[in-house]
Amino acid sequence: MAFQIVINLIIAFMWMFLSESYSASSFIGGYLLGILLLLLLNRFIPDTFYLKRVFKIISLILLFIKELISSNIDIVKLVYTPKLDVEPGIFELPIEVKSNWEITMLANLITLTPGTLSVAVSDDNTHLYIHAMNIDTVEESISSIKDTFEKAIMEVTR
Repeated sequence: MAFQIVINLIIAFMWMFLSESYSASSFIGGYLLGILLLLLLNRFIPDTFYLKRVFKIISLILLFIKELISSNIDIVKLVYTPKLDVEPGIFELPIEVKSNWEITMLANLITLTPGTLSVAVSDDNTHLYIHAMNIDTVEESISSIKDTFEKAIMEVTR
């Protein structure tokens, strides 16, 4: 990925210097030309096209924002109900992410979402312990996290 970004920047600067127009619009035109060339020559470059990963990173950020807003709405509904009917608890989430970076990212995304908190990681890095403010069913909570955050993190990192 880094190799492709460097190649794209080199193409953009070369375009800017060869056209003898030292402006931002000339650089952007060269950058877009570099993207086109990288797409055309993709089979000769060892890694997948880097903009795919950039789009997945953007989708992970948008997913987090969506989950953040929906969790905030759920917490506000819980707080303003006249008769508080919550079942807090700690549950164990089996995780498929392996690297320390992926586990940290998952734990932080869970913690930053209101109503949930990552408590601990198991010694063998296969489970994450999560405290939730309101647990309807543990299976639903597990599948919700696995289908959103964990899946998106694996798409970005692999």
